[in-house]
Amino acid sequence: MKKKKFLFKSISSKLTTQHKLNAPLLLTLILVSVIVFGSGTDKSIHRNLFSIQPASAQRITPSDVWQLVYQQLPDFPQENKYISKENGKVAENNTLANRLIRYHIYTKGRAPIYRLDWKLTLADYLGANEIMYDTTYPGNDALQENPIEGDRKAIKSLTRSQRDALVQVLVNIFNPTSQNTVPPNSNTAPSPTTSTSPQPPQRGGAELLK
Repeated sequence: MKKKKFLFKSISSKLTTQHKLNAPLLLTLILVSVIVFGSGTDKSIHRNLFSIQPASAQRITPSDVWQLVYQQLPDFPQENKYISKENGKVAENNTLANRLIRYHIYTKGRAPIYRLDWKLTLADYLGANEIMYDTTYPGNDALQENPIEGDRKAIKSLTRSQRDALVQVLVNIFNPTSQNTVPPNSNTAPSPTTSTSPQPPQRGGAELLK
């Protein structure tokens, strides 16, 4: 430790006596010597200075999204008449949109910024994709009646255009930049073209995903 301090003082003394060195270069060399030879509190200072990370971008929380969904889609089914296990009252905030979002993000671990992932989740509700289990469905642990069957019926009652609108609203909320771009899996009808070449018919079992 004493040797390092002596070496640091020696370097500083020599640098200050060399009048040809300009201020920026002198400051740089001193900083380098501190980093190289510093110990104890010097290391602590070095660690604090260089471990500063930029503040994370503020992100919307899933618990807030369901309210935005109903603001933009006021006709989307609420399905919030279930009774709370905790207090025996109607859990008005435990809505279909709330449970849908929690199922998508927490139960299935899917990304909330892609249309395809939301379509896969809706396909679960429609019985066209992965199996939904009663025990892991959001609300099962908080409500006196498991809302899974009612939620699936509500999603099935939606038209394809209503499901598309729901998907787009969810993507726009979680990924605002998507509002200014045309999604690659968009189901909007293509604009007419002047091409006269015949187009192959669309087929397949993924109609429920559209």
